[in-house]
Amino acid sequence: MERCRLVFCGSGGQGIVTAAIILAEAAAIHDGLEAVQSQSYGAAARGGVTRSDIIISDSEINFPKVVQPNILVCLTQESFTQFYSILRPGGLMLLDSDLVEPGMRVEARQYKLPMQRTVQQEIGTNVVLNLCMLGALLCLRPVVTKESVLEVVKKRFSERFLQMNEKALELGWSLAQESAPSSGDQRGSAPRPTH
Repeated sequence: MERCRLVFCGSGGQGIVTAAIILAEAAAIHDGLEAVQSQSYGAAARGGVTRSDIIISDSEINFPKVVQPNILVCLTQESFTQFYSILRPGGLMLLDSDLVEPGMRVEARQYKLPMQRTVQQEIGTNVVLNLCMLGALLCLRPVVTKESVLEVVKKRFSERFLQMNEKALELGWSLAQESAPSSGDQRGSAPRPTH
């Protein structure tokens, strides 16, 4: 596979780091790939800007930090403003349409989906926004299999929260798939980007 460099960013409390850990574990433990994950926080962990880097590859990874990602996920306006310029030209950008307004031209395939609003309406809480985001990402760019992410989710969350997290993952997948011109393939055909 092509080496995939991802940056997830948002605010403390949105589960950015947890989502990155789940993705890296799915890649390394269940999909047999090489993966590294790291994170950094703003001055205040909860509410401050949070960033997590993930690299997934089928060959050895020598440097764990992402300098120019080919996938950037932004879940707050502040994180978008801080990190939009690091995205590799032609990369994929996933934004929450209610939380981020790009406001400037970015040379990327942009996908703006109402993830937070959807989990609030369908599940009744925003604590699973990170799983919704992962589901959307996997539909747009299947860097790992959805099944491997579900395996990690089953091990990480108690029975009490498992169903809610699984539903959030499926909601994200469906949101991304709805923006596709057609959806014949279970892994998700490429949805139409919004600019």
